[in-house]
Amino acid sequence: MRLIALWAMLFVFTAIVLSASAAEDKTSKSMNNSSSISELVDFVKEARDYAREEDRESACQQFSNKTGEFVRGDLYIYAYDFQGINVAHPFRPDFIGEDKINLTDPNGVALIKDLADCSRRGEDSTYFIFPNPDHGSEDELKIGYAAKVDENWWVGSGVYLSDLPVFFPLESRENLVPFVDEAAKYAEENGRDAALQAFNDRNSSFVRGNLYIFAYDFNGTVLSLPYQPELLGSDRLDAKDENGVRFVQNSIDQAKRGRGYLYYLYANPSKNMEEELKLGYVRSVDNNWWLGAGIYASESNATNATSKTYLGEIGRN
Repeated sequence: MRLIALWAMLFVFTAIVLSASAAEDKTSKSMNNSSSISELVDFVKEARDYAREEDRESACQQFSNKTGEFVRGDLYIYAYDFQGINVAHPFRPDFIGEDKINLTDPNGVALIKDLADCSRRGEDSTYFIFPNPDHGSEDELKIGYAAKVDENWWVGSGVYLSDLPVFFPLESRENLVPFVDEAAKYAEENGRDAALQAFNDRNSSFVRGNLYIFAYDFNGTVLSLPYQPELLGSDRLDAKDENGVRFVQNSIDQAKRGRGYLYYLYANPSKNMEEELKLGYVRSVDNNWWLGAGIYASESNATNATSKTYLGEIGRN
């Protein structure tokens, strides 16, 4: 009996140590990410201010110089006009003058459109997945920050968040769009009030574990959040995840285009509401409100055949 008790105590002690170690590791990674993101923001603002002081041609020449002052380790500045034409890039001179407005990542996230929308607000951040040349061209999450120079063009840069898993189960990705479209059709056929009642009911067909319908109006007011009913009616336009990404505002940008994908960190109902990377898909219902759903990243799918091909097509961004 003593031996069993000792083993039980050892098991509990080990569990406590491992839990504390994991929490400490997570805190350390979060602090490192915060430092990198802060450096990113300062870097982009410096480039924006420089571009405003210089004429555009001179600024773009400096941004396109891979040995210039705006290439610092992994950080470098690229620039686009608001039509999506690249006007500066230190590592892809073949990009310059090319239309990249429809450039997407492996999950269909329109990164140039998203960065342009961020800069239209003055400055802001968004996520996209991109091959990391320092890690064997593996697809990794990258946070991009963009700032408007003037009404014609913007500058941006990004840093990798290599500690976050970015692989989404194929079946979940394939089911995401039909699920959201089913909800939109239900809303169109039954009206907004009936639809929202169904979306907020955890026992309805629109709540399937950690896959559920959320809905907002275009002012950022919460209309449906079945796992966070306390937020109904609240204004979340400026809500940010732990990396400062304004995911509701970014979702609204997608919905204003009609539909689209985006990433953000959000509470996972199946994991005690712990924040994890989420791939969201949103679409407008009408001019007054929009809805969407999302799936969480999974570490189980540790391979992605598109990584190297994707890098070869579009290079560093």
